[in-house]
Amino acid sequence: MSIEAKPAQASVNHAEKKLAAIFGERMVTATAIREQHGHGESWHPHAMPDAVFYAETEEEVCRALSICSETCTPVVAFGAGTSVEGQVQAVHGGLSIDLSRMNRILAVRPEDMDCTVEAGVTRPQLNDHIRDTGLFFPVDPAAEATLGGMAATRASGTNAVRYGTMKDMVLSLRVVLSDGRVVKTGQRARKSAAGYDLTRLFIGSEGTLGIITTLNLKLAGRPERMSAAVCSFSSLRPAVESVVEILQAGVVLSRIELADAVQMRAINLYSKTDFREEPTLFFEFSGNEASVTHDIEVVRSLVGSHGGTEFRCAHGDEERQKLWQARAMAVYASKLLRPGAKGLSTDVCVPISNLTTCIDETEEDVKQSGMIAPLIGHVGDGNFHLYILFDPNEVEEVKRVEWINARLAARAIALEGTCTGEHGVGLGKRKFLEAEHGADTLSLMRAIKMAIDPLNIMNPGKMLP
Repeated sequence: MSIEAKPAQASVNHAEKKLAAIFGERMVTATAIREQHGHGESWHPHAMPDAVFYAETEEEVCRALSICSETCTPVVAFGAGTSVEGQVQAVHGGLSIDLSRMNRILAVRPEDMDCTVEAGVTRPQLNDHIRDTGLFFPVDPAAEATLGGMAATRASGTNAVRYGTMKDMVLSLRVVLSDGRVVKTGQRARKSAAGYDLTRLFIGSEGTLGIITTLNLKLAGRPERMSAAVCSFSSLRPAVESVVEILQAGVVLSRIELADAVQMRAINLYSKTDFREEPTLFFEFSGNEASVTHDIEVVRSLVGSHGGTEFRCAHGDEERQKLWQARAMAVYASKLLRPGAKGLSTDVCVPISNLTTCIDETEEDVKQSGMIAPLIGHVGDGNFHLYILFDPNEVEEVKRVEWINARLAARAIALEGTCTGEHGVGLGKRKFLEAEHGADTLSLMRAIKMAIDPLNIMNPGKMLP
């Protein structure tokens, strides 16, 4: 089946009947359930599957995929539905396999600082479960996403500057392929030189190569002390320049977040906070008492030299969590700036030395467009986001939004960065891949896809243009 071909409806119906005979009421065709599984949190049009299957075990996923392979029925994996680039839209119909009931924490090994979980386990669920061990799972995309979905989209988030992204925290996976076979991509060893790195191949594949069912994950130790701080600036440039200098000075922070003045206004509206509505940096310090105290003073001095004002620390857990909760709600807060509007959430990532240029030029594009587009970012690793508010019924507004998005992606690629730092490709970023990777690299990606999924039933129409 070609990437754009659609399966015969008779084949889809045949698969549905066979699956319903096996799984009964967990095969659902109700419109409301199909609608729920036809979109994530993206601006892309909804696209419903023909049916939804609530899987409870890996064996059931295997049986479902085997039947779908026999009938050439498209399959889309569904976790919590938090994706923002259209990864879960069933653009060719078919079957949505919901993994949220595969939510068992199978093993926690404090002595090895790792664990084994099913794909439907969420990050908050895992962290609640291991709270008493002194460990935690640090990858935080600011959403209650499933860990399987986070691996499939190569998620990261606010802690990436210190702990890395999902590719750094996954030891190995169990994945069900399109014909129902199960592959194990590795062991629990912290490093291996045995063969191709299949774990990294499936991380970020967005369900186009197989369905992740089980993950072996690294865990991190909870720091002795954690503190947070905020600091305001008169404009974005000195804020970004101070981040570059802080990183070059070797200060190790858990998080460094940037919000522009528009985003800070939204945060105040939503969270009833009283931050200055100016470009603002959020910091989190962690370590022992002496190192945290030292790092706070170094950062205080450096931001001061760039014109930073009102450097405020939050030392207690409640105060610190309130600060980060306000940051975590940034996207929802942005919607208050234009009630009823749609939001296009987009992100790029560039080398730190090019971050100032990328943000400066992006800010000019937003001003020129006349759109409301709060900027927020994990600037400690060169990644930032725009949330562009628009009316999808206004053709000129849609054109301006697409112009901003295309310019942003092209700019990031020209600055030796990427068109998506953490949102993934899905439907929204497909058209930028050739500019970033080149035709030969895309040809290799297609060859890998067709070798692993020769019938192209795994999330067809996504990622590869």
